Amino acid sequence: MLNVILSYLPYALITTFTPGPNNLMSLYSVSVGGWTAGRKVISGIASGVACLMTVSVLFCHELTIYAPELVKYLKYIGVAYILWLAYHIAMSVPSDSESHPLSFTYGFILSVTNVKVILYLITIFTAYIIPSGGTLYDMILHTAFLMSISAVSWALWGAAGGMLQKFLKKYYRPFNILMGIILLWCAYQIVK
Repeated sequence: MLNVILSYLPYALITTFTPGPNNLMSLYSVSVGGWTAGRKVISGIASGVACLMTVSVLFCHELTIYAPELVKYLKYIGVAYILWLAYHIAMSVPSDSESHPLSFTYGFILSVTNVKVILYLITIFTAYIIPSGGTLYDMILHTAFLMSISAVSWALWGAAGGMLQKFLKKYYRPFNILMGIILLWCAYQIVK
């Protein structure tokens, strides 16, 4: 099992810690609403990723054998969502978060529709774990390991938002535009 982890670890770390919808929303939610609002969103993100990981463990092998074209459609649905998210973050103002509070549900929906996570899980399971002969038990252990990497990532991105909260409230417009541009870049990376 350690050999399998070491084989996918660089990919997992790079994918988990680079900007993506979950990480950017962790940073954004803490920077706008502090740890109280951020904790709710991050909890929703974590729950959504846990659900995706569970589904991936149970169905990823069958998906790659019987419906590989589904991945292509999920990719474009996810890109559309990322574009929507980029627009809403770029156009938001601090009062938007008060009238439309960031929530567990928002984090959960963001997470389960995040194509970066879906493609990440499909890649990990189909390129590394399943070919190594991983049993269901092995897959569950790998899922716990991947979830712990993700939790560290969201906490670090959230902490960055917490440390920058005063600065970001003063300069919310350039920050929100930058976050929107980064999300546009994420969408581009998926479809290029």
